[in-house]
Amino acid sequence: MEISKAEIVSAAAATSSQDKNAELMGAEILVRALQAENVKYVWGYPGGAVLYIYDAFYKQDTIQHVLVRHEQAAVHAADGYARATGDVGVALVTSGPGVTNAITGIATAYMDSIPMVIITGQVPTHAIGLDAFQECDTVGITRPIVKHNFLVKDVRDLAGTLRKAFHIAKTGRPGPVVVDIPKDVSFKKCQFEYPAAVEMRSYSPVRKGHGGQIRKALQLLMNAKRPYIYTGGGVLLSNASQELRTLVDMLGYPCTNTLMGLGAYPASDRKFLGMLGMHGTIEANNAMQHCDVLLAVGARFDDRVIGNPKHFAQNERKIIHIDIDPSSISKRVKVDIPIVGDVKDVLTELIAMIKESGLKPDANALGGWWDTIETWRKRECLKYSMGSPDVIKPQYVVETLWNMTKDVETYITSDVGQHQMWAAQYYRFDQPRRWINSGGLGTMGVGIPYAMGVKLAKPDAEVFCITGEGSVQMCIQELSTCLQYNTPIKIVSLNNRYLGMVRQWQEVEYAGRYSSSYMDALPNFVKLAEAYGHVGMLIERPQDVEPALREARKLKDRTVFMDFRTDPTENVFPMVQAGKGITEMLLGSEDL
Repeated sequence: MEISKAEIVSAAAATSSQDKNAELMGAEILVRALQAENVKYVWGYPGGAVLYIYDAFYKQDTIQHVLVRHEQAAVHAADGYARATGDVGVALVTSGPGVTNAITGIATAYMDSIPMVIITGQVPTHAIGLDAFQECDTVGITRPIVKHNFLVKDVRDLAGTLRKAFHIAKTGRPGPVVVDIPKDVSFKKCQFEYPAAVEMRSYSPVRKGHGGQIRKALQLLMNAKRPYIYTGGGVLLSNASQELRTLVDMLGYPCTNTLMGLGAYPASDRKFLGMLGMHGTIEANNAMQHCDVLLAVGARFDDRVIGNPKHFAQNERKIIHIDIDPSSISKRVKVDIPIVGDVKDVLTELIAMIKESGLKPDANALGGWWDTIETWRKRECLKYSMGSPDVIKPQYVVETLWNMTKDVETYITSDVGQHQMWAAQYYRFDQPRRWINSGGLGTMGVGIPYAMGVKLAKPDAEVFCITGEGSVQMCIQELSTCLQYNTPIKIVSLNNRYLGMVRQWQEVEYAGRYSSSYMDALPNFVKLAEAYGHVGMLIERPQDVEPALREARKLKDRTVFMDFRTDPTENVFPMVQAGKGITEMLLGSEDL
């Protein structure tokens, strides 16, 4: 993710001789900097501290500003755009409550390593620290949830700071960067010169993996009897899906994706064992526990993946871990061969070494390993009963959607809860960056803003937001934004009248004491959608699921809210309870 020559030329071209001689306001410098970075969209909400910036936006026509209805949604929408495209997402909020409203979005992006630049307004420099109106310590508040942040106190530093912000956001392990701009800095003038390159002695991420370590990994992989390839979101962030597919196909080894890595390897391929972890498949989790050599690529062994670390450590295995971030290696699980570097570069070198070496995997051992995996796979752990002909199963809605859209360019966003897990289990992603969800922070409310950001990035694609009646209400005001900016998304609400995942845990862990998890005063979502200028549908019978989805897809230029009334008692299985190992799975209600 280092700076390309094209980027340097583009940035340099943005600084014409006329620019160098002219004095510009800080707000104008900000706009010029965004133009130099080829920013197309900025999601934001105006306020006193950023009005000079909004005035500068009014005077240009190359960047579209999208007015959201809440600052949290501004960051989420920019985040969704970044996840779908790989470009840096940009959000703009005012000082004080504007910043604090944006915190959830910033933390969401930080946990999932999404490249973003968040521009925040601040009170004038002379008023900082005096409890001025709408003042808060933006740098202090955001420090734990950003890759880096800046407070710009001199307009002459603004252009250089923005150049650094974009560089930091998209290189190494990506992440959000906050640039806090006091109001007087956006008003003051200086000559504009945008740096063509960035030099930061304290920041120099490694791209190339150590050749000796990669060679050791090659030997270990080729001598494996029960190999397994475990991949995460880092593969997508590095745009290394093709390299991963080449490696897996070359070796013939089984492969799994984390929740954040879905689509990195095609779900339709037989070598894919499904998602692993708390709601992963039997075959994926058992292979993780019983392999003898594990290749971890752009994944972090988080608690939702390996369960109890003591259980995971019971079986000996050799672990190779490839990651751009050295702090992620051996953080939760001790590894044998650490390789620090960009996933795309490391996999490219590993593939070249395999071809050059002429080494082949142990075919007999691999055949036996696959036989074992197929035995686990025959359990069909994702099979479900359709139940009553009058009750809609949520899994059926997702499967039906997948069958209808699998051959067209489709993006799926989700909120957080049971519906998220059903989407991950039953929508079989074959392409990278098509699954847009909050993995690390688990943020309810992201679904609609994510979909808005994706639809602007991919206007010709079909964009579905799979959500629940709890999550969707957290940012439902953004239906107004969808109308104003003509982003016709399709909302699939799996409405079970409960905070479903909370209810499931209360059933499993709290003896069925459903404390504050039942939604007893839901709005009429059909009328609510219509009030925002969209189409609303109520679907209550299984036989109406496919016709409703088909009708919604025909309404290409309209946002459609589909309220599917689903089985309120349905749980997500398999399930690994807290404190258990990943092979200690509950497979259905009979295990409760």
